[in-house]
Amino acid sequence: MKKVLFLITNLAHGGAERVLVNLANNLDKEKYDVTVQTIFDEGVNRKYLSPNIHYKSVFSRSFHGIKYITAILPAPVLHKLFIKETYDFEIAYLEGPPAKIIGGCTDRNIRLLSWIHIELLSNKVFAEGFRNVREAKKIYQKFSKIVCVSNTVKQCFERISGIYGNVEVLYNTNETEKIRELASEVAEDLDVDDIFTICSVAKIEDSKGYDRLLEVHKRLIDEGYLHKIILIGVGSKSKKLEECAKVYGVSKSFQLIGFRDNPYKYVAKSDLYVCSSRREGFSTAVTEALVLGTPVVSTECSGAKELLGDNDEYGLVVENSTEGIYWGLKRMLQEPGLLDHYTRQAQIRGTYFSREKTVAAVENMLENIE
Repeated sequence: MKKVLFLITNLAHGGAERVLVNLANNLDKEKYDVTVQTIFDEGVNRKYLSPNIHYKSVFSRSFHGIKYITAILPAPVLHKLFIKETYDFEIAYLEGPPAKIIGGCTDRNIRLLSWIHIELLSNKVFAEGFRNVREAKKIYQKFSKIVCVSNTVKQCFERISGIYGNVEVLYNTNETEKIRELASEVAEDLDVDDIFTICSVAKIEDSKGYDRLLEVHKRLIDEGYLHKIILIGVGSKSKKLEECAKVYGVSKSFQLIGFRDNPYKYVAKSDLYVCSSRREGFSTAVTEALVLGTPVVSTECSGAKELLGDNDEYGLVVENSTEGIYWGLKRMLQEPGLLDHYTRQAQIRGTYFSREKTVAAVENMLENIE
């Protein structure tokens, strides 16, 4: 049995954290002895780890400055401080500090892997948690395999790192059967009446573009397109967004309902899912919407065309702008038959991202890694 370590910053309510729990839970336990280690012992996703997963953490609570600490200390010192056991595979499941810590392993018998979830578009982002760009490139060169969550993420990583050959794309693991089961639950606080309902699930942060979505909502309401939008999640921009909705006079039709343990029952009962993000790696929430057969409008960000097709085969991919979001939602609201078409297409596409396929791909990689 091979011992596998996943290192991540925490198990908070983000997409990377959720898909790590899904992957760890579903790896074949007859082949792999799995440990999930966090830098900070926090996050709602910890409770979803299966009992047969070993869990450990370094610090009991979070503090600012971990990126500066990892930048200052040499990678081998960090590895010695953070990693106390010996594993066959050590996997940094996020960029930044986890990558530098795992990259500090000096045992040549241990296979090192790094997961890249976001587009590394600048040297500043690429070098976060490292002393500088030069150190980041040197450490990433130590990994036996670098896994990117989409082709766009892969292209960005290769371009900025100069590393090729051992970089591949593996899609995120979703608990497809569990998602469908949870989606059947009643959403008591969702009034589905006869109003066209649009939903979105994410952290309420600038990168998710909800300020643009609010502007689009107000514009469509003023034009007479009756609908409501429900945002599921929390974040630093929640209060500001709620205040803006009040100013626009749309608080009743643009609702922030906070974090939900089961967002799937809302997604399944909505008419449309929207991803208004400025940036993504490979949207877990869009993937889950497809699994549930909910049609999708997404801005053209990383992974969008891989999910929805180069020519909008499985959903609408729109220009990454306020105007793009506006026209995408307007088409869904007014074009006869379009919503029904993409509902059928979502159901077809959702089968592609099954739990079995994505877990098998990871296991195959681990079995064949040199």
